[in-house]
Amino acid sequence: MFTRQGDFDSFREKVWLSSPTMHGDEIKYMRQAYETNWMSTIGENINEVEKSIREYMGCKYAVALSSGTASLHLAAILAGIEAYGMPKPGHGALEGKKVFCSDMTFAATVNPIVYEGGEPVFIDTEYDTWNMNPDALAKAFEIYPDARVVVTAHLYGTPGKIDELNAVIEKHGAILIEDAAESMGATYKGRQTGTFGKYNTISFNGNRIITGSSGGCFLTDDKAAAEKVRKRSTQARENAAWYQHEEIGYNYRMSNVIAGVVRGQLPYLGEHIAQKKAIYERYKTGLSGLPVSMNPIDFENSKPNYWLSCLIIDRGAMCRQVRGDRDVCYIKEPQKTCPTEILEALASINAEGRPIWKPMHMQPVYRLNPFIVETGNGRAATNAYISGSAADAGADIFSRGLCLPSDNKMTEAQQKRIIEVIRACFE
Repeated sequence: MFTRQGDFDSFREKVWLSSPTMHGDEIKYMRQAYETNWMSTIGENINEVEKSIREYMGCKYAVALSSGTASLHLAAILAGIEAYGMPKPGHGALEGKKVFCSDMTFAATVNPIVYEGGEPVFIDTEYDTWNMNPDALAKAFEIYPDARVVVTAHLYGTPGKIDELNAVIEKHGAILIEDAAESMGATYKGRQTGTFGKYNTISFNGNRIITGSSGGCFLTDDKAAAEKVRKRSTQARENAAWYQHEEIGYNYRMSNVIAGVVRGQLPYLGEHIAQKKAIYERYKTGLSGLPVSMNPIDFENSKPNYWLSCLIIDRGAMCRQVRGDRDVCYIKEPQKTCPTEILEALASINAEGRPIWKPMHMQPVYRLNPFIVETGNGRAATNAYISGSAADAGADIFSRGLCLPSDNKMTEAQQKRIIEVIRACFE
């Protein structure tokens, strides 16, 4: 347990990891939904959100949905049907098929594959961007050449190596589902993340850079796909005077009230990104000289949205730390620390940090799934844990990394004190 909390006063109000930053326009549009009685899943707010998203993202079609997960689920259905044909009645669109997925991500990236009967095959992370390793993806296609769907996420707002990933995907005639839930506003070669896949997703979850408290959007340039998503998200009702259903649908449409919050948030995306960038730069300056590095943001051709600032401790500066499925133990050593100690230190002053996403191949529910690493010598390995090498980068980053308080409303004085607490952990 952190033993120097007496050296620092606790914040009276909690400094959050990343909480909603509201501006006032949100309540105006919510009130408009209330006063016009458009409280359901149709209305002006939804129409305006879809229009604004299309224009900002540079895609042809946007369908507002109840969550980013809903969008990923519908994308999995469409990709499965396109890749493998219509499923048999009672079967999912990916029944029995292997799907290559980012390993270090939130479970929502992966779970929709399982909803549709697919088997996620996890592709290891690479250090340059903390995203899917293109070399490991290439090896995965060598091992499972019949795979035809790839799901990749952009971790913490930093774009992955999109050109390299797409080169592999296109070589094998596969379909890319792009999960840009964390990276709205981030660009690669001047183009928005969330527009590189056949089917793409952004999220308006409560802690995202733009929030609706919930909600998400399905993005595509395929008109037929957008129409299918719009239909399936409203219980797949047919164009008939009565309730006619010829295929399975879902209650996935965005509420006009939630859309009011998103509509009020969207004009402030650039401001939020600038605030997040300033937070990242202050951490980078304030933590200089320590045996740590920040999450990567300067990969060639990409501009992140700086959603979360993270750090990773140098291997030689790590004290001994052991994590189980639910518990953790560490032994403090002079001039060394670990993510657990830093997180405890932050909590002691009422500031919220968080561990890095635990890789999917380490999750109990997915431990038996294939996991592909590129070992650095041109060979691939499955379910490999190769300590001290390029392999299993995700497990290494998870072991040594953490997410720092990155809330837009955190003051410079508060961030300075957070930096002081982190530095004290290395004493």
